Amino acid sequence: MENLENTRYFKVDQEAESGAKEVLAVVYEALTEKGYNQVNQIVGYIMSGDPTYITSYQNARSMLRKVERDELVEELLREYIRTKGWQ
Repeated sequence: MENLENTRYFKVDQEAESGAKEVLAVVYEALTEKGYNQVNQIVGYIMSGDPTYITSYQNARSMLRKVERDELVEELLREYIRTKGWQ
């Protein structure tokens, strides 16, 4: 049985970080060009896993599906923390 008393550490590879950042930039731009609310669409995808939240324009949907949703959340949180100056 696992000891749940201790804090677990999660390490993310640097390559995954930059991949998620690049994919988010492409997806954001594709959603903007198609006139969608970028935040709502990306959040919908992250929460549900339903790829239809993301346009297939500019291959955005295919690119996004190659990145794990937890990697997307990590990248978004990392950037939020950076812009807040918390780190």
